[in-house]
Amino acid sequence: LVGPPGTGKTLLARAIAGEAGVPFFSISGSEFVEMFVGVGASRVRDLFDQAKRNTPCIIFIDEIDAVGRHRGAGLGGGHDEREQTLNQILVEMDGFDTNTSVIILAATNRPDILDPALLRPGRFDRRIILDRPDINGRKAILKIHTNGKPLDESVDLEIIAKQTAGFSGADLANLVNEAAILAARRDKKSIEMPELEESIDRVIAGPEKKSRRISPKEKEITAYHETGHALVAKMLPNADSPRKITIIPRGRGLGYMTPLAED
Repeated sequence: LVGPPGTGKTLLARAIAGEAGVPFFSISGSEFVEMFVGVGASRVRDLFDQAKRNTPCIIFIDEIDAVGRHRGAGLGGGHDEREQTLNQILVEMDGFDTNTSVIILAATNRPDILDPALLRPGRFDRRIILDRPDINGRKAILKIHTNGKPLDESVDLEIIAKQTAGFSGADLANLVNEAAILAARRDKKSIEMPELEESIDRVIAGPEKKSRRISPKEKEITAYHETGHALVAKMLPNADSPRKITIIPRGRGLGYMTPLAED
């Protein structure tokens, strides 16, 4: 399972195990790597032995890049131990009979650094790409995360989906959570559009820095700068239209312009 952070790789692996109704052995790649020589390889043997005794089952190795990097990419005992662990994983994967009912899944957001031996046919030869969701995906994810929350009738999830281009599933979950917190702070009985739209800005750029002192000249320069972004976005034929332009500082920026994407 390959994709950026927060796109649901681990969640998908858990869902597969739940739907299959079989034992699920989950471990992180970093749990294999220890300072002491031989510990990682021993853990790999124990994991695969346990899986063989509980067939049919699923083994899931999260963040496999922690242990599956290119061999010979560094010096020192830590790297020797990691290479021994990787070698043991390769040996165990080759040791399965073709009729053994064990499925091995792994997840990474860095497929480029994995050892080629891991990706050869017969091992991890099938890649499932989990990319950031498009507008329909974002709308569906927002529906899931707002389900059970007091949502005002004025809320249009289609508009929120358009305003959140590039958000991962985890970002959208965080957005809805932030909106619920804002609504509670404002003593509202339900989440309204202003809370959701402010939460988008909080997820993108962080909370407002109202206490930050900015000189009038600096504000003017920032206003010209952000207006330039908005004008270019508006005038160019294939650019996304501006959604919001502000000179209220958030995070490290003095202001920003966010586009309204159609993807």
